[in-house]
Amino acid sequence: MQRMLVMTIIGADRPGLVDTVARVVADHKGNWLESRMSRLGGQFAGILRVEVPADQERPLSSALQGLSEQGLTVIVHADQQEGKGPARLSRLEVVGQDRPGIVRQISHTLAEYGVNVEEFHSECASAAMSGETLFKATAKVSIPDSCNAAEMRRRLERIAEDLIVEVRLEDLK
Repeated sequence: MQRMLVMTIIGADRPGLVDTVARVVADHKGNWLESRMSRLGGQFAGILRVEVPADQERPLSSALQGLSEQGLTVIVHADQQEGKGPARLSRLEVVGQDRPGIVRQISHTLAEYGVNVEEFHSECASAAMSGETLFKATAKVSIPDSCNAAEMRRRLERIAEDLIVEVRLEDLK
């Protein structure tokens, strides 16, 4: 019987971090299924999902915890595949001059409408013409069928006007 595990990792960035985790997973007959990892502010952080034989779950978790001696923090959770109600996937994009509160206001509105953020990527970059700091975010969101999408879209548009950012929401096929 196979077990699915989801884990987060973080540690000071250096060559070989992914190799270290991959070796431990492979040593426990695990299969690396998917991951999202990135260097941010001198730290290397990520989330990954692996499949491992049930009898290897505890030894793998223990071995991963042992990586703390190498400066790597790993937290392991059982994959909790929950049955979700009907929903449609959409892509949300936000672009505008950077200022505090953009993520907070957008995410709060999504949460009020029961929208689940499945992926979220953001960055600040220099605007091409003005050189001002530009905030860019892209999210894949799951909008439940019970959500009043038109009302939510109007709320997002009002927030966009207040924050002077562009917000675009489009269905994914």
